[in-house]
Amino acid sequence: MDNLKVKIYADGAVLDDMLSAYKSGFVSGFTTNPSLMKRAGVKDYVAFARQVIEKIPDLPLSFEVFADDFETMEKEAEKIHSFGQNVFIKIPIMNTKGESSIPLIRRLEDKGYSLNVTAILTTQQVEETVEALNPEVENIVSVFAGRIADTGRDPIPYMKKSVEICKTKKGANLLWASSRELFNVYEADRLGVDIITCTPAIIEKLKKVGKPLEQVSLDTVKGFNKDIKALGYSIL
Repeated sequence: MDNLKVKIYADGAVLDDMLSAYKSGFVSGFTTNPSLMKRAGVKDYVAFARQVIEKIPDLPLSFEVFADDFETMEKEAEKIHSFGQNVFIKIPIMNTKGESSIPLIRRLEDKGYSLNVTAILTTQQVEETVEALNPEVENIVSVFAGRIADTGRDPIPYMKKSVEICKTKKGANLLWASSRELFNVYEADRLGVDIITCTPAIIEKLKKVGKPLEQVSLDTVKGFNKDIKALGYSIL
């Protein structure tokens, strides 16, 4: 773990999980999104965001716009920007009509706002995003490697090319999004990706890094045995 260069961001919207990750020392930032907020039962977006910022004032925090039209997105971005200096505004690469967010991204970059451009899956989207970014501002380019893999495609070539593109623009930080397993952290690190988001479950697994495989094997058998006793099954 000490040799990893990739930064680990916690992905979620359960405040207790976020604070646990914050205290663990493993993470360098946090991301969230509307789906995670829905799953976590967040009722008041602004109240939740302000609570998180109060508890985690010194690490990058990404909060996403909710609107589907660009005029309202821009107004929401203004509000999110006002939350704090450590806040990144998450802007989806397109709206539900498939219309590009690049013009909006350019306008927000002209204002000097730090963005986390999200839901990116193609190399062309990466190129368009990076070209639109302000080199004097820290930004995040979130490529959903896990969702690329979900389509049966190898995400590694996409991420490798994305690393090359992001390196052409100062302040463009590439983020490996939708990680599926702990080993994704090592894949991202090997490729030179700047950031990877991890779920609370993956962050918990970080504690097992380097654990002897024999011990993992024994722990697995003990887990099976515990469940057998709990179920009360009998073969004979």
